[in-house]
Amino acid sequence: MSNLSQGLVQVYTGNGKGKTTAAFGLAIRAVGHGFQVFIIQFMKGRDDCGELEGVKRLSPECQLEHYGGQGWVQKGQRQEEHIHEARKGFLRAQEIILSGKWDIVILDEIVNALWFDLIPESEVLDLLSKKPLHVEVVLTGRNASPALIERADLVTEMVLIKHPFEQGIMARLGIEH
Repeated sequence: MSNLSQGLVQVYTGNGKGKTTAAFGLAIRAVGHGFQVFIIQFMKGRDDCGELEGVKRLSPECQLEHYGGQGWVQKGQRQEEHIHEARKGFLRAQEIILSGKWDIVILDEIVNALWFDLIPESEVLDLLSKKPLHVEVVLTGRNASPALIERADLVTEMVLIKHPFEQGIMARLGIEH
């Protein structure tokens, strides 16, 4: 039985740091209140991200699966491995959301997958229109389209004002990855 009487659609977007962090913070809060959370990460081909180990500590109330090809995606280039992985992740997202068994479903970096044309936006919008009323869906990633912003109930834009990278400080273990 779901804990949510009304599930909304949230989008965390923008060029600033913190989109995934905000979504994972929501997951921690939700688990603390007895909610069931499922996270699907798109465009993540590596197994060594800190969040994978961290979420294991929240199991079984919080589950995470990740889908992504190796290397970087280039806009405008058809990269079949990335498309295949994004499709697998999206099919899994459909299964999880439509099952109605999870209170919150986080689709981390799916907005990037849309921007890189790995998944048709029309299919994501269609899924959001079919989601059970009690399921909250959170989508993260840069470059949210006007259509996705219009569909969402809550949109937060992370704005980059200053970043340590500008000072030559590279990504740090446990902070940026």
